[in-house]
Amino acid sequence: MKRNILITGGTSGIGYQAILRLISKGHTIIAPCRNKFRSKEILMNIKNANILNVDIEKQLNLPVLDLANIKDLNKFVNDQIDKQTLIDTLILNAGLQYTGSKEPVWSSDGYELTFAVNHLSHQYLADRLLPLLFKSKSPRIIITSSEVHNPEAPGGRIGSKAYLGDLKGLKSGKGFKMIDGSSIFNADKAYKDSKVCNILLARELTKRVFKEGIKVTIIAWAPGLIIPRTNSGFFRYSRKNNEIGQRIFAFLARDVFRITETAENAGKILSELAYDKKYNSDKFNYFSNKLLKTGKKIFQHSEISKEALNDELSKELWDYTNKLYKL
Repeated sequence: MKRNILITGGTSGIGYQAILRLISKGHTIIAPCRNKFRSKEILMNIKNANILNVDIEKQLNLPVLDLANIKDLNKFVNDQIDKQTLIDTLILNAGLQYTGSKEPVWSSDGYELTFAVNHLSHQYLADRLLPLLFKSKSPRIIITSSEVHNPEAPGGRIGSKAYLGDLKGLKSGKGFKMIDGSSIFNADKAYKDSKVCNILLARELTKRVFKEGIKVTIIAWAPGLIIPRTNSGFFRYSRKNNEIGQRIFAFLARDVFRITETAENAGKILSELAYDKKYNSDKFNYFSNKLLKTGKKIFQHSEISKEALNDELSKELWDYTNKLYKL
C-alpha cells in the first residue's frame, strides 16, 4: 500500500536517502526545507538521481519551513489542516548538533537551538498533526533518537551524560540554556538531552493515542553513528567549532575503527520503518542499529535509559513544552 509520508530532516543524510528509496517505491513525500533555495536544490538533486518509474512532480512536495520558528510551524500546520492533507506516516527526523560551541545559539523565538529543532518543533508537529494521522487506515509515527541518550550505552558514556533532572530549565520558561537548569551551556549534553526528549515524546504520544482508542504505530530508533565524507549533513555545525578535532574523530571512527554506519544503509532502515507492515504495533517500540563488532551491526529492539522510562517525566516534558509553543 502506497503511503503519504511527511518527513523532517529530509534534505541531507539519512532523511535524504530515505526519501530516494520511498519515492522509488511509489510513496508520496512531503519534506519541508528551511528556505526556497534549499527546496529548489533538493528538487534538482532528486531529479538528477534518475529514479526510474516515478513522477517527481506528483510524489514530492518540498514546502518551506523553519523548524526553529513557531510562527512558521503554525503556518505550515494550519496549511496542512486546511487542505486536510492525508498523512499515513510522520517521520520526525530533523536534528542538529553544534558540539564545541561554548555559548548557546538561540532560535528566533528565544530557545536554545538544539532544543528548538530536535524536540520543540517535533512535539509541536506531532501534537497538531495527530488529527490528520488519525484519518489514515494505518497511522505511524517514527522519531529518530540516538543511543547517546543512554548514559550506559557506549556512545552515551563519552563526555557529559544525558540528564534532564526535574526539567528546571524548561520549567523556567524562555531563555534557559540547559533543560536541567544548568547555567553553564554544554552543546554535547544539549544534544544528548534532546535525544532523551525524543524517546520521552514517543512514549507520551503512545499513551495519549491509546487513550483515544486509535491504533498508531509509534517507533523511536537510533540509526548509529553517521559520518559522511561530505561537508554537509549532521556534523556541519560541529565542524565550524572544531574542524580539526571533528576531522580526526571522523577518520578514526569511520576509517580506522569502522564503528560508523553509512547514510545509505541508515536511510534504507528509516524507509522500511516508514512503511513495512512488520513494524505495525500498538505499543511503543525502540530499535537501535547496534554495533556488534568492527564493521558489523544489527538492527534490533533495544533497552532505553532509566530516565527515558520515567512516565512522570514524559508527561511533564509534554506539558511544559506545550506551554512554550502556546505562549
